[in-house]
Amino acid sequence: MVLADDRILEYLRENETAGATKMAESGDVRYSQSYISKRAKKLAEHGLAKHLGNGVYTITERGEKYLEGEIDTSEDAPDEVPSTDENGPTAGNNHEKA
Repeated sequence: MVLADDRILEYLRENETAGATKMAESGDVRYSQSYISKRAKKLAEHGLAKHLGNGVYTITERGEKYLEGEIDTSEDAPDEVPSTDENGPTAGNNHEKA
């Protein structure tokens, strides 16, 4: 995460949806349109923003949680709760055999 990411997410939180050009022209996200576009793609790859098509993005619930300080993106461990079944938490197909 870089400072531009925070500005992009804050802009999306306030404006719901936007493309890189609109963000750059607003003056609220003071980076070039191409850099904003590059960072918005990265945010979408990490689930903090969602690409709606035609270069338009919106903030996700995960992005909101990041801005609120509930998610630390620098941690290596996933912040998602593992799925459960009737036998308790599962770790997908990574079960070790005894």
